[in-house]
Amino acid sequence: MLVGMDFEQRYRAVTTKDARFDGAFVTAVRSTGIYCRPSCPARTPKPANVEFFATSAAAHESGYRACKRCLPDAVPGSPEWNLRQDAAARAMRLIADGVVEREGVPGLAGRLGYTTRHLNRLLGGELGAGPLALARAHRAQVARELLVSTDLSISDIAFASGFGSIRQFNDTVAEVYDRTPSALRATRPRRTADGSGPAAHPASGSADGVRVRLALPVRLPFDAAGVFAWLAARALPGVEDAGPDHYARTLLLPRGPATFEVRADADRLSLSATLTTLADLAPLVARVRRLFDADADPVGIDQALAAEPALTASLAATPGIRLPGAVDPHEMLLRALVGQQNLGRGRPHPAVPARAGVRDDRALPRRSARTAVPYAGAGGRARPRGPGRPPDADRPHPGDLRAARHR
Repeated sequence: MLVGMDFEQRYRAVTTKDARFDGAFVTAVRSTGIYCRPSCPARTPKPANVEFFATSAAAHESGYRACKRCLPDAVPGSPEWNLRQDAAARAMRLIADGVVEREGVPGLAGRLGYTTRHLNRLLGGELGAGPLALARAHRAQVARELLVSTDLSISDIAFASGFGSIRQFNDTVAEVYDRTPSALRATRPRRTADGSGPAAHPASGSADGVRVRLALPVRLPFDAAGVFAWLAARALPGVEDAGPDHYARTLLLPRGPATFEVRADADRLSLSATLTTLADLAPLVARVRRLFDADADPVGIDQALAAEPALTASLAATPGIRLPGAVDPHEMLLRALVGQQNLGRGRPHPAVPARAGVRDDRALPRRSARTAVPYAGAGGRARPRGPGRPPDADRPHPGDLRAARHR
């Protein structure tokens, strides 16, 4: 959406309050020191006072703060990052998955095949901010969403968002939103006396993990029924549970197993999840958004498909068609090779690799780990067995051969 757009085209989108471009770029106003979404209802600024940024992090780096009226961070993300295959887009996907919080900038650079210095130069030149600033902006967005949509404590939200300390959390939120975390929480919608209206969703802890509910924005129109039907037709028994209005499954996140369920809720998706730790919440949200193609540009997609006369009637009857994805880039291959997961127990099948999280987008993961139902071979090593074992499970294990030679 932003690629190929010049200043006049972007300014026209701001002038017409075109919501299709919300999340694709932000509009910064020099005279006020704030940045907004393109559809902000405030008076359109003069062209001389406007500059555009591809990311909110770039606006932060230039000294702007988020608009309190239009909340530019409370919108679906740019569809560019799921479409483009260049280093900048791959970096944005990995940052959203929490790689910087888990592995630091060197880990992100290593996944992309660059040095840290070159990655900083590349992202700074193309996106207006380096990886640390981009990760910081993403943490602030996650924190704002948790503050206004859950009853989690302030300290829990700080660490669930990826911040290393409460002080860092407070300073970042105050700088980006010009409000303290407590002030942001006070803006969340409340139920009215008759019980109608939106409300914050509580989070709770138990022996099985941490339960949390969130509302995820999507770009409209959104063919929710079509996405659920697509997922239901391909659901794997024991791994997924899908129907006309819901989808549930297990998955292995960076810090442990999790289960989640998604339902359509008006113009949003309602996400309910049970996590091993709240630190896995941001990676889960990123993967669910990718699975449901929530950041797509439905109007642009429909316009492109409408060029084919045979599709015109179908598009008019069902606007907002999406292309569902996967929670992991290599999931389709992994399912075929190393087995499935068990939804009932809320834990991955033993044959699933211990690190089935997002890896480098460029290459497939190496040989799967030999984590399996214990079965001692001659060498005393655990051997995979059962319906989920890898195709080479019957080959002699190196430990077995060494033991045989010493008999």
